[in-house]
Amino acid sequence: MLYLQKIMLLSALVFSNVICLELDAREVKDLNAEWQFVKSDVDVTAPSDTVLEWQKVDLPHTWNDTDAQSGGKYYSGTGCYTKTILVDKSQKDKRFFLRFEGVGQVAGVYVNGILVGEHKGSYAAFCFEITPALKFGEQNIILVKVDNKARPDIIPVNRNLFMVFGGIYRPVSLIVTDEVCITPIDYASPGVYIQQQDVSHNSATINVRSKLENGTILKKDLTLKTSIIDAGGKVVVTAKDNYSVIPTVVTTARQTLHIDNPHLWNGRPDPYLYQLKVEVFDGNKLVDAVVQPLGIRYYRMDPDMGFILNGKPYRLYGVCRHQEWKDCGSALSDSQHKTDFDMIYEMGTTSVRLAHYQQAEYVYSYCDQLGLVVWAEIPFVNTYTGQERDNAKQQMLELVRQNYNHPSIFIWGLHNEVYAKRSTDYPVLLTRELHDIAKTEDPDRWTVSVSGFGSLERSMDLHADLQGCNRYFGWYYGRSDDMANWIKGTKEKRPDNFVCIAEYGCGANIAHQSENPTKANPISGKFFAEQYQTDMHEVQWAAIEQHPFIWGSYLWNMFDFCVPGWNRGGTKGLNHKGLVTYDRSVKKDSFYFYKANWSDEPVLYIRDRRLIDRSSDMAEIKVYSNCAEVRLKINGTNVDIKSAGYAIYTCDAVLSEGKNVIEASAVRDDKTYTDNCTWYVDSVAAKALAKARAEEDARKIALASSFEESKKSLPENTIDGSMNTYWSTDEDNPWIRYVMEKEVKIGKLGIAWYKGRERIYPFEVEFSFDGQVWQQVFKGTNRQENGMEYYEFQPMEANYIRLRCHGNNKTGFSAICEVDIQGLKK
Repeated sequence: MLYLQKIMLLSALVFSNVICLELDAREVKDLNAEWQFVKSDVDVTAPSDTVLEWQKVDLPHTWNDTDAQSGGKYYSGTGCYTKTILVDKSQKDKRFFLRFEGVGQVAGVYVNGILVGEHKGSYAAFCFEITPALKFGEQNIILVKVDNKARPDIIPVNRNLFMVFGGIYRPVSLIVTDEVCITPIDYASPGVYIQQQDVSHNSATINVRSKLENGTILKKDLTLKTSIIDAGGKVVVTAKDNYSVIPTVVTTARQTLHIDNPHLWNGRPDPYLYQLKVEVFDGNKLVDAVVQPLGIRYYRMDPDMGFILNGKPYRLYGVCRHQEWKDCGSALSDSQHKTDFDMIYEMGTTSVRLAHYQQAEYVYSYCDQLGLVVWAEIPFVNTYTGQERDNAKQQMLELVRQNYNHPSIFIWGLHNEVYAKRSTDYPVLLTRELHDIAKTEDPDRWTVSVSGFGSLERSMDLHADLQGCNRYFGWYYGRSDDMANWIKGTKEKRPDNFVCIAEYGCGANIAHQSENPTKANPISGKFFAEQYQTDMHEVQWAAIEQHPFIWGSYLWNMFDFCVPGWNRGGTKGLNHKGLVTYDRSVKKDSFYFYKANWSDEPVLYIRDRRLIDRSSDMAEIKVYSNCAEVRLKINGTNVDIKSAGYAIYTCDAVLSEGKNVIEASAVRDDKTYTDNCTWYVDSVAAKALAKARAEEDARKIALASSFEESKKSLPENTIDGSMNTYWSTDEDNPWIRYVMEKEVKIGKLGIAWYKGRERIYPFEVEFSFDGQVWQQVFKGTNRQENGMEYYEFQPMEANYIRLRCHGNNKTGFSAICEVDIQGLKK
């Protein structure tokens, strides 16, 4: 922690130097205070004449700070912001640029009623020159029209996975430069691009491209001075060259600098940062300057050891992160971003996936300082319309150019869970175009695309340098321990492909505690036990940790976040898969499991501390710790506790009726750490609960099927009570299996086939006691009736029911909307 504090102090000094250096040559003015806002459209020529009620706001601001998380309707439409600025007459020979770091999601910017530019896309910065529209010596009215309606030509094209918040939700600045400057309008990038070449511990070559713009009518002979400055403020090396810059067009100046024995940026252990300063001189006059971070490093991917940083294996494990807080939406301050990444760092992560879009500039800079390896991506997610090509390519270009110099970024993400049937389909071709853009702009970093399936045999797979797979075993399909078999099978089948687990996890509501947690229906379930999430992560991290060839693994998600249309897990509008609650007030048990496994900081944490009221006196007590000599007391009495591996210590204990005080202690580096919690046992409640559970057990159904389902094709869809959902697959001869927790006698089965009146589905029904030996009880086809069809057979007792399907007479798909197992379905 002391080392991290030193980094923070150094970064503060570095940033203060950057501001001073830039102010010598250009002014960057904060325009975040005292805007007027109205949730409506207005006349651009006379915005103040409207009868609507304007409200005073400071930026960042979103109008969806609370309504999006309600689970109901939220405002999606137009909002307008205005602000006046005074520009002094003495600045007539200057150039003025308005720079927005992020507006959700379409912004039209007007100055004194003149449209100076429009930007489409919520997540990238944009910058417009406003000099021609200004009135010098007078007040100037800035009007920004913002619209966050979903559009088929702007990614993301829907709100199915996350919210697109409306408003100017990131900072705004006014940049004032000389007529000759390093251009601020090259896709709102710094205008300076740093490329590293031939990097080793002995030397490094730094190639710098600076884009110069001459706003005069005459050619300018300029001197460009580029310096590399170490963390102590010492100039290490300088290049100085002369350039002739013609009017109006951008001139790219190229310089090369060499460093001997560079201090390498080495991830968390040593995130060393240089600064690269580019200065433009007109004669002896400094006319512009830009300072950028420089972290020198080299890396590669190994088929067996995964990510190799500066010549040594470096495991990439971490989290995905959405940029939003409860009651704030996406309008976050730098301090809130810092809070998030301090928690991410605390847990011991080495990498972070910034899902599913470009995030705040502070985030990338802070990751540079913390040494977190960053996966940055664009919001080409979930689906496509065929109209988003131009915007997706624009957002790819913006992402790369604006963040080109951040040493923490290693990977550009192209898409997440977008699918196609053929390799010639639109989304495949667009993915290839996005890959080409990223590699043309930045040949030294990798690209990655992500599938929700694990086979790597689909048309959208393997069109990037690296492949990610979202693996939700134990939640959307299969069992938690299926992760290990998938990892092993993937390596055997595709030993030469670089594959990562781009997402894994499950929902958990801290208000939901259970002594006997079971998997909820992830789509419609209302009770998401925290214990189930913790159990799943214990199993799956153990599987991932053993296989370093998986080049990265990313928990979904670090924080709970908003999905407006969801109503799951007991809270509307929320995805509960986070390890920390939406308001950042509670770190769930899984957080401490990973911290104990990943962090160097001492950890001692009693699991299930929120399971206070218990119905059973039997308890498996688990303690997470990376310390030695873990000890446990129950009501003041020492009890034996043993290591179970992966920083887990366990004890099977008998609790007392009433109050139980659980105390843990551990020693590390001669220092003792303690933790405690209190549980209560009520045996009367235990008997009532046991009776209720026994009555319900006979109605419980566990499901599985023969293929890897998408979120739209879950086996759970066949018992959710809705004819609008279904399970489907084009796999040859698939099956779907229902497992009862108790033996049941069944003589009739109801099946509602998808478009059953139009199609003929051949199928068989099989029964089993043990899931191994099966007996066929029915073979035939559907009767092409509407809705549920019932099939009768000789009543038999069974624990397992399996339907074997064979497509239909019109398509290769087997598809079932609903199944009614006699006597079981509610």
